[in-house]
Amino acid sequence: MNGARYRLVDTHAHLCAEDFDDDREAVLERAGRAGIAAVVAVGENLADARRNIDLATRHAILKPAAGLYPTVLDLDQADAMVAFIREHVSQLVAIGEVGLDYWVVKDTAGKALQREIFRRFVALSGELDLPLNVHSRSAGRHAIALLLESGARRVQLHAFDGKAGAALPAVDAGYYFSIPPSVIRSRQKQKLVRLLPLSSLLVETDSPVLGVDPLVRNEPANLLVVIDAIAQIKAVPAEAVIEAVVENSVRLYGDRLGG
Repeated sequence: MNGARYRLVDTHAHLCAEDFDDDREAVLERAGRAGIAAVVAVGENLADARRNIDLATRHAILKPAAGLYPTVLDLDQADAMVAFIREHVSQLVAIGEVGLDYWVVKDTAGKALQREIFRRFVALSGELDLPLNVHSRSAGRHAIALLLESGARRVQLHAFDGKAGAALPAVDAGYYFSIPPSVIRSRQKQKLVRLLPLSSLLVETDSPVLGVDPLVRNEPANLLVVIDAIAQIKAVPAEAVIEAVVENSVRLYGDRLGG
């Protein structure tokens, strides 16, 4: 596949959030001017999933995903999301965001239920051949272990907050790690970028959060901040970073990104 025909992809953003209701079109226009060809619009529940699909019919730059946020410990909601993804698979580019969150969920029973729900989405990813867009806050090594044990193949670990060394088994498995603009103020993410090869990196904004300034709304155009930060940390030209992350995006998401 010729990755050169694609431009930058924001691989994780919440464009269905009400934070963008007043100026979503202007935000997406700024993204286009920044050279961003696609934004993977993730969701946290069924309402988000439906809205992402609807927004994508009106904004070609948006590529909808559907997922259940890890802190939603409800098997009925998980089953409903699985059914929704199966029904709308032709319209979706990914399952996400899904995963583990041990920062919020700390009790043993809650963690066990969270893992059960996550396994359902990992299995669905394999069944439908859709990439997983994974949340792993305070649970990085646990999420990676579950993914490896479950035989997950197409995986993006978004805004990974674990130790850089914990990421290496995922790199060996061919998984990708997406870096947000908060890399410029996070020593942990800087260490992650320094250790991992360019061939394992993607870029994201997690808009409206994880921006340059935690008190200012983030948006996809800030993807260029990430490119510059990775280039500086790895001491390579920005063009080399762009080439790598574009190719990585194409490898993970394929033709679902569009041309």
